[in-house]
Amino acid sequence: MNNLRSTIATVWRIAIPYFRSEDRLAGRILLAAVIAIELSLVAIQVLVNQWQNRFFNALQEYNWDSFIWEIGVFVGLAAIYILLAIYQLYLNQWLQIRWRRWMTEVYLRRWLSSATHYRMQLRGDIADNPDQRIAEDVQLFVDKTLNISIGLLSSIVSLASFTVVLWGLSNDAPLQLFGTQVSVPGYLVWIALIYAVFGTVLTHWIGAPLVNLNFEQQRYEADFRFNLVRVRESSEQIALLRGEGAEQGQLTDRFGRVVQNWYQIMSRTKRLTAFTASYSQAAVIFPYVLVAPAYFAKTIQMGAIMQTASAFSQVQGALSFFVSTYRTLADWRSTVARLDGFDMAIESAAKLATEPQTIDVVGHSGDSIELAQLLLKLPNGLPLIAAEGFRLESGERTLLTGPSGAGKSTLFRAIAGIWPFGSGAISVPGHAKLMMLPQRPYFPIGALKAAIVYPAAADAYGADRIKEALAAVGLPQLADRLAEDGHWNRTLSLGEQQRLGIARALLHEPDYLFLDEATASLDEPGEAKLYRVIADRLPQTTVVSIGHRSTLHDFHDRKVELIRDGDRFTLRPTAQPAEGAE
Repeated sequence: MNNLRSTIATVWRIAIPYFRSEDRLAGRILLAAVIAIELSLVAIQVLVNQWQNRFFNALQEYNWDSFIWEIGVFVGLAAIYILLAIYQLYLNQWLQIRWRRWMTEVYLRRWLSSATHYRMQLRGDIADNPDQRIAEDVQLFVDKTLNISIGLLSSIVSLASFTVVLWGLSNDAPLQLFGTQVSVPGYLVWIALIYAVFGTVLTHWIGAPLVNLNFEQQRYEADFRFNLVRVRESSEQIALLRGEGAEQGQLTDRFGRVVQNWYQIMSRTKRLTAFTASYSQAAVIFPYVLVAPAYFAKTIQMGAIMQTASAFSQVQGALSFFVSTYRTLADWRSTVARLDGFDMAIESAAKLATEPQTIDVVGHSGDSIELAQLLLKLPNGLPLIAAEGFRLESGERTLLTGPSGAGKSTLFRAIAGIWPFGSGAISVPGHAKLMMLPQRPYFPIGALKAAIVYPAAADAYGADRIKEALAAVGLPQLADRLAEDGHWNRTLSLGEQQRLGIARALLHEPDYLFLDEATASLDEPGEAKLYRVIADRLPQTTVVSIGHRSTLHDFHDRKVELIRDGDRFTLRPTAQPAEGAE
């Protein structure tokens, strides 16, 4: 019961914001229309139940005129029912896509806001595979929540409507036990209630493990799919290392978890289906058995027995809503749990940036980047870099060196405002535009022009200017491919990607350019040429580089080295002449 209340509270928390959003008017109108149609369909079912009595009585009495009339009545009711069912489905789907679109936009905005997606990875939060949460679980949540809610409402209204009918029929067809008439008011209603409670309790007892099994199945499927994508994206390295056998072994192992969990679902589903199928089949004949004695005692007609069976089926079906939708409910609860975990992971990562023991990146009116009492930490809390009173002056070109693992890239991340672990403050000029170029730059899939100017809009720069930048970095052969779509991180070599990253910097003209081994895949002459291009075309840009080649010294005004100091590294500036930059 506590789990059920928790699930309902979670569903309310996830679902209700849409109906209070900017799209609330359309959402509420569509929901009201779907509910109104559902109530109308229940009303038609009540009319059909009454029609069954008259129709079968006409058959029993060989009344041709009544038979023809009732056929016409049925055709009219069926036509109205079909029309309402069609529009209910249409409006239901319309509401689903609007609701899903709104939820998807909200989750995308929260996930991509202020590097939250990056902090979630750093924390290793429980929301694995965010792509599945947004693309699949949102759709499942909207679909199942709407259909289960409408189904539950229909069951409640049907129960109320047909209980009245069944209660009256119980009086018309008194209970017969061993040839003796027993007066039990509304006995058919009580029997239907007992039958449904019995089925519900046993269904839950048999099927409860399916909730966790379905949750694990989705996780294993997503994990297997993610690793397949990873193999595809790393196919060159795998082929060079002859790692196909190892990858197949790992993928087979991950798929083995999918299969093993699926076998458990099969076993549990078999037991659940065995009971629910038996329960449903027994429900077909059960009402006839109850009222047959009254029929053979000639106290009721054929129409009454058919109406009683139909009404009993409706009441029993409404009371057995939990039984008939148990598998759907189990899947739905798993979906709700996954979305709830994704929500918590986003909130946890967002709070990480505002915790007291977090690096504070602030804007100021000066022209330099200043580090004040900065202490960078690893996610496990161990200290990494300490810096006090360190400045990156405007227009200065600085080379940052140090041993591997000293935290050079982490320092760049902190300055960019995405590294939350640590304390102290980083002051950045309020008007300054920063650009970070990593060793492997990112290019979105699509047109080459859009990939180069990212994250700006594709039309932010003219084609001639982009071609000029490509020629400057040594990629004139790409000038005629700007409109071509491609997966550029896979199509281009790493050296070409690094040249393209420099072209991006030339277009954006940042005030501060941070190069994290951004030319390491080029030969020394090619690297030197790019640094000269940066010096010529971005003379006002402050450049900070991470690199290990001694040839880089000539293109920087000073060298800063990370030196081990106890359990952390500290920054030690060293003067450096800029000979080759002339």
